[in-house]
Amino acid sequence: MKQTLVGKKVAILVTDGFEQSELEKPREALEQAGAKTDIVSPNPGTVRGWDEDDFGETVQVDVPLKDAVAEGYDALLLPGGVMNPDKLRMIPEAVQFVCHFFAAGKPVAAICHGPQLLIEADVVRGRRMTSYPSIKTDLHNAGADWVDEAVVTHEGLVTSRRPDDIPEFNKKMIEEFGEGYHAGQKESIEGTSNRAS
Repeated sequence: MKQTLVGKKVAILVTDGFEQSELEKPREALEQAGAKTDIVSPNPGTVRGWDEDDFGETVQVDVPLKDAVAEGYDALLLPGGVMNPDKLRMIPEAVQFVCHFFAAGKPVAAICHGPQLLIEADVVRGRRMTSYPSIKTDLHNAGADWVDEAVVTHEGLVTSRRPDDIPEFNKKMIEEFGEGYHAGQKESIEGTSNRAS
């Protein structure tokens, strides 16, 4: 893989219950492309993944959310898992962290249930997106144009449905992260009743 992300720093925001493959495989792809990645979490020490039907391995937290400076990152990755985004969306600091990337026009990639956090951040209105099918109605109600495709890219926002989509997700994520600033990201947060303040 080409080192297209050398010099880029990517935050991976998770808590307990993230889908293990949706963190590990995209993180590996990002690092192979030259990016530096940080696991950012409200949990101190470690977070525990969910591996299909049971808890999986633990992952070391690189930066506690309370110490994370969103301005120091070029892009954001949001893995899924049923529990992970549901917990994060209840933490105002996590929602504010996400909002920063949209307000700054930085690329974001979210897979499976990860877009639930984007709903809470109020940044999906008017965006073409996909997700795990069970949150299709949630995204639609929040103003997104939901489609059933393996990967969808819209102005710096990359979304996919499930672990089977990871190869296509990784390819588009690296492409968008490499491009950097996207005006459409910033526009998605302007004029909404977002929770960035």
